[in-house]
Amino acid sequence: MSSTISAQYLLELKDIDLSFGKSQVLKKLSFQVKEGEICALIGPNGAGKSSVINIVNGIYQPQQGQIVFAGKNLKNDVAAQSAHLGIARTFQNLALFKHMTVLDNVLTGRILKSRHSLLGVLLQLPIQQKDADRQRRKVEEILKLLHLEQYRHSVVSSLSYGLQKRVELARALAAEPRLLLLDEPMAGMNQQEKQSIARFIQKVNQRLGISILMIEHDIGVVLQISDHVVVLDYGKKIADGTAQDIQAHPEVLGAYLGEELGSEPVTPQQLSEKEVHI
Repeated sequence: MSSTISAQYLLELKDIDLSFGKSQVLKKLSFQVKEGEICALIGPNGAGKSSVINIVNGIYQPQQGQIVFAGKNLKNDVAAQSAHLGIARTFQNLALFKHMTVLDNVLTGRILKSRHSLLGVLLQLPIQQKDADRQRRKVEEILKLLHLEQYRHSVVSSLSYGLQKRVELARALAAEPRLLLLDEPMAGMNQQEKQSIARFIQKVNQRLGISILMIEHDIGVVLQISDHVVVLDYGKKIADGTAQDIQAHPEVLGAYLGEELGSEPVTPQQLSEKEVHI
């Protein structure tokens, strides 16, 4: 890969094939995520969106193709290495420690950044306390960024669903990733909660400079906050461009999204106003 491409793209998927038995999930899939952008991955259920996230996260290994992150080929990396490389994720279903506080949940995201040693903790060495204070300060910064300070000592299970999703986002940010993978960050939310989390995603991207690859069903939100949209159908890429490009793409509007909204072809205006579960 040339140095020019390395500088331009943080993540590249090149001709990815993924199969489970006789079922081919992804077919020669290629796309790029630029440094500092929000890229949305959309498509119907079964299109392969979550499989893409799992490949980037190292959970799945493709049969063919390359995954390049920050100039490094990830094909042979296991999931445990992704965090060390600067990749963090959230999940469609909450994966929090429900009986722990918000603060303690977010602190678990700092494990890789901690310099604690078991001996140092047992002996209560000053250097360990200094490191613990440093981790706490970083977490407090994240809580402030996501307006979670007032909930720091609240047990997670006592919070609303929307707040719990925000805590999960905070925990992912605690790892200081270069690339954040968001798997349906607004699933199960009402419209007010969706708009709130959308603003926080934009804030994370703009203030921290973190690149984001996001799966999301609400097309209105996707068009509102995404710099780049990739559309999948049956494991193949059918469109790739800006939100404006996708709104005007004839294959997306006519043959694809038209089936979701009725028999008539969908206009860009209709698309931007609808929540389409794709």
